[in-house]
Amino acid sequence: MNGYSIIDSIGENLTAKEYITNPAIARDEEIKKLMIVLLTPDKSGLLIGKAGIGKTAIVEGLAYMIQQGNVPDVLKGYQIIKVNSASLMNKVTIDGKEFLVVSLLVEELKNMSKVILFIDEIHTLVSSNADSPVDIANILKPGLDRGDIKVIGATTDVEYETYVVRDRAFLRRFDRIDVLEPDEPTTVEILKKSLPRIEHKTGIKFNYSSYVVDLLLESIVSATSEFKRVYGLAAMYPDVSFSVLSQAFSLALVDNRDSVSILDVYNAIKISKRIYPDSIVKELALFRDKFAKYCVEYGIELPVITIDDIEVVDEIR
Repeated sequence: MNGYSIIDSIGENLTAKEYITNPAIARDEEIKKLMIVLLTPDKSGLLIGKAGIGKTAIVEGLAYMIQQGNVPDVLKGYQIIKVNSASLMNKVTIDGKEFLVVSLLVEELKNMSKVILFIDEIHTLVSSNADSPVDIANILKPGLDRGDIKVIGATTDVEYETYVVRDRAFLRRFDRIDVLEPDEPTTVEILKKSLPRIEHKTGIKFNYSSYVVDLLLESIVSATSEFKRVYGLAAMYPDVSFSVLSQAFSLALVDNRDSVSILDVYNAIKISKRIYPDSIVKELALFRDKFAKYCVEYGIELPVITIDDIEVVDEIR
């Protein structure tokens, strides 16, 4: 087909990305389990966990380790290609002929070695069968059986139980790896070790001592703990905490400042749509007490916030 590559067209090579920091902090155990599954003949890996919990970060962490050569010899030189599950169901026209993307992908993989596919939301390959004359999962099954195709799939607990378990033939090609939500101290560690990546992307940073930065990250994680999150809007640790941290950097960028301040973190918590208004007010009161002496030192004034100052999202009116 005139050298047309479906992988180049729809795939993202995670092992070719530039990583400023390890993208899978505190996920060593999950990555080890994933490597063991991938090294098992005729088996692929299935990451199961709630939204925002870091399933993609685990796959990127494995790609990062492959880049560093910090994997078993048999995994060295592998490429991890991320493909969008929805794109596999599309059709493309090449040389006047129409082809199903997933069929082209399977054929292309037969002529490649050391390739692992990462399919996020893999449940859509199974759930689509009821509405589509094309059984996407069945197209992949022979390659999975022969070991020609190694796959890392990811989905949530609910979608796994709703869709994936129904297709036993598809499911038995995979070993399940549960991804649990990190606790508060671990989430603080994840944010702290991810700061260089955020600073690299934004070009700004905190200009405080590491101790003060740690206190700020602890406040963000505390403000986004489980029972303070808006039901139906909030993700899990670490994503929900990253949303507030990223907002603090955005507030500094909007003001054309070259550093992120205590006030930026305060305001990021205040405007978060993922935290209940009453929890925001309580967390900001604690924040003012916690950082009172630092505000005096740096000449920062943190305004008192009441419930009337919080914009209430429609879902919780």
